[in-house]
Amino acid sequence: MSRSSKVVLGLSVLLTAATVAGVHVKQQWDRQRLRDGVVRDIERQIRKKENIRLLGEQIILTEQLEAEREKMLLAKGSQKS
Repeated sequence: MSRSSKVVLGLSVLLTAATVAGVHVKQQWDRQRLRDGVVRDIERQIRKKENIRLLGEQIILTEQLEAEREKMLLAKGSQKS
């Protein structure tokens, strides 16, 4: 084999190995991004459920506060009469 053909063969093998390694690394990176996306979605769903629960509690407390204020206003009004 001539020297130039050895160089071309070596470069071809090196380029092929680099391409295979690059594709492998990219696939691992893509898989990790997909996993991270699933984890973020689950965390987002948990936060949403917690926010809905807190909103429900706030609505109940607001209704209780408004009822107490109304009672106080009625009590003040009846004391003045």
